Amino acid sequence: MTLPSNDCDLKSADRFLWEKAMASKGVQCLAGIDEAGRGPLAGPVVAVAACLPIEWQCEGLPSSLCDIHDSKKLSPKKRCDLYERMIEHPKIRFGMGLIESDEIDRINILNATHRAMDLAAKGITDPVLDHALVDGLPCKGLSIPHTAIVKGDAKSFSIAAASILAKEYRDRLMCKCDKKYPEYGFKKHKGYGTALHRKAILTHGPCPIHRKSFLRNLVQQQTLFSWGH
Repeated sequence: MTLPSNDCDLKSADRFLWEKAMASKGVQCLAGIDEAGRGPLAGPVVAVAACLPIEWQCEGLPSSLCDIHDSKKLSPKKRCDLYERMIEHPKIRFGMGLIESDEIDRINILNATHRAMDLAAKGITDPVLDHALVDGLPCKGLSIPHTAIVKGDAKSFSIAAASILAKEYRDRLMCKCDKKYPEYGFKKHKGYGTALHRKAILTHGPCPIHRKSFLRNLVQQQTLFSWGH
């Protein structure tokens, strides 16, 4: 079977195409991997590996999960609903990797994202993964063979499932952080650099879950350079 083009538009086509291509090459246990939280000024980066039953490649998704898509294209309510259904589904296996803000500062966000993805892949055991479909560019240091797919969360159901799990899990973490640090409005922006968030940082200074290395890049805000010393 010929691998699909990385540039193909699969809006109305088979979003198990990549999974089927890998199965035809002998891959028995495959997961989609995606991350959430690469760009925020605060909080962890979270990666999830989602392994959907191989029989779904022929049968299609069950009706309860037919709305699986790129998490960014789903409403918060729909994303929450799909998250609950997936984590409770007896045939879906998933692993998760989380790297906190202090380690992001220490090793940089790219390395932290790749480390989170590797932890997520290693979280699927018995059997372990043969291969992974990764959203975006190749993942340096991933301990299993993988195929990187640009905009993969819109082209692969496995990656889309991972994107929903990662996004929803991280959002829930940030809502918990909002209760601990209510002055920053984490529940609203989930740590991203909105005007509201930036203003709160200037007013209150950073809190323990802020990524200090990200704040230093805000060169227009000179007061940030003294933080963390």
